[in-house]
Amino acid sequence: MYNEELISAKVAARNAGKILMKYYQSDNKQIKMKSLDNPVTIADNEADQYLSNFLMGEFPNDGWLSEETVDTKERLNRNRVWIVDPLDGTKEFIEGIPHFSVSIGFVYEGEPVVGVIYNPATDQMFSCQKGKGVYLNGKKVISSRKNQLIDSTITVSRSELKRNEWEPFKNKFKSINPVGSVAYKLALVSSGEYDIFATIAPKNEWDICAGDCLVSEAGGVFKTINDKKIIYNQKKTLVTDTIIATNSVLFEEVSDLLF
Repeated sequence: MYNEELISAKVAARNAGKILMKYYQSDNKQIKMKSLDNPVTIADNEADQYLSNFLMGEFPNDGWLSEETVDTKERLNRNRVWIVDPLDGTKEFIEGIPHFSVSIGFVYEGEPVVGVIYNPATDQMFSCQKGKGVYLNGKKVISSRKNQLIDSTITVSRSELKRNEWEPFKNKFKSINPVGSVAYKLALVSSGEYDIFATIAPKNEWDICAGDCLVSEAGGVFKTINDKKIIYNQKKTLVTDTIIATNSVLFEEVSDLLF
């Protein structure tokens, strides 16, 4: 049903990944600070320009929301919207840590129906369209089927871990694993690499949209701690509630633990 959009998103993600790798291996990342502890590089902007030109060229009547494009109200009147982060994990990218990704979500009437997350440093392409399951480099994958918290691995933000926000819960999981890039963490949960993702800090739609689609299509659940699905293409793009991605059994346990 959304095959054309999926193919375009995969092509776009791979090509944007080539742009990122060109700068990843160079000393000329031209880093600027958008705000406190919020860097942006020439790679973010160049990849964003490419993605916008390519996807809007293919689908000129769709809406567009990207971290690195000045937002306009125009998208709010569209039922088809692309929600994109050209470089999720900019800090890791700058530090030379291979935890960053291109994240492309496509939303129909507020629901993610195509999700593509590509980590060019590891050459991992996670992709899905609604009703068709999730594929990692062409092979079908599913989310974790674990049902005990103590047997489960959780992946969390490096900065949340540094701030000791997970210290009270360290004995509740099999392991707590810091990984950069929200999108990449969600992709790893969708493929069963980790059992659970949770974030305490607020996230923007472009951080989570493609990952929401992947986790949901892999048989998992992606909801806020108060059991709500996220509706996308909102006027206010920041989601402030704690977000959990896992399976339905573990979701209950994690939400009880964090509440």
